[in-house]
Amino acid sequence: MTLLITHSACLEHLTPPGHPECPERLRAIERVLEHEKFMFLLREQCPRAELEIIALCHPREYIERIRTAVPQRGLVELDDDTVLSAGSFEASLRAAGGAILAVDEVMAGKAKNAFVAIRPAGHHAEASTAMGFCLFNNAAIAVRHAQRRHGAERAAIVDFDAHHGNGSQQIFWSDRTVMYCTTHEMPLFPGTGSISERGEYDNVVNAPLRAGDSGETFREAFEIAILPRLQAFGPDLIVISAGFDAHRLDPLSNLHFSEADFGWATRRIMEIADARSAGGVISVLEGGYALESLAQSVAVHVTALMQS
Repeated sequence: MTLLITHSACLEHLTPPGHPECPERLRAIERVLEHEKFMFLLREQCPRAELEIIALCHPREYIERIRTAVPQRGLVELDDDTVLSAGSFEASLRAAGGAILAVDEVMAGKAKNAFVAIRPAGHHAEASTAMGFCLFNNAAIAVRHAQRRHGAERAAIVDFDAHHGNGSQQIFWSDRTVMYCTTHEMPLFPGTGSISERGEYDNVVNAPLRAGDSGETFREAFEIAILPRLQAFGPDLIVISAGFDAHRLDPLSNLHFSEADFGWATRRIMEIADARSAGGVISVLEGGYALESLAQSVAVHVTALMQS
């Protein structure tokens, strides 16, 4: 069974009018997953993450800096893209908590896989730096929790967001037990992610795409650069950083993916996980800013998880 994890607190992370990372993104996902074809999803609410688990990836000083910067009213800008509102810290705790719960349920065998529909997203958050709409790195926190609580010896993050996950790369750059694999448009924010960035132990796999590249080019890069490395690595857990902003209708990238491309990538990842008896998969929401294409892409992604 596939587990869906979300929480209404994630709607209370507010951004300025016109900001692409808005609560309506999550509402669009909630509506599409109310369709009867998703009636057999297991559904849970995100718990609050314990600060000691977040601290596996982010220093306590940084966590406290984010907490104390949260305003009682209005908005506070951390940079030109990243803002805090009164509900942002609670939303961030729930977002990380959802990823943690997904790890617990999947690695305990209570669900085959999980999709965590949360915001704010996380893959741009470096150990001590919030950026790119991200405060805490939910995917990285999930990996560290799997290692500490469940004894996962090797874990992988597969990221198909249109923007490079600089935070995930930075956090695991010198960790031979974690592989970070990504396709992304380049050049594009945040400016990292070249093929030459390989990690201290050759544990980073960057497969950059160019503006205008189609889903066909994406699939080729995935098949050649990422899937063989992922299979050879043999992770006990795969975390998908599921960003859907590579869709052709998305305003924040110049890639031309369709919903079907996200479904294909999901199935290919699941095939590798299924080949390992101990393999588990959780997916955490990252980007995607055109509401209709985001909702439809998530629907295809979750359908692929359910059918695996």
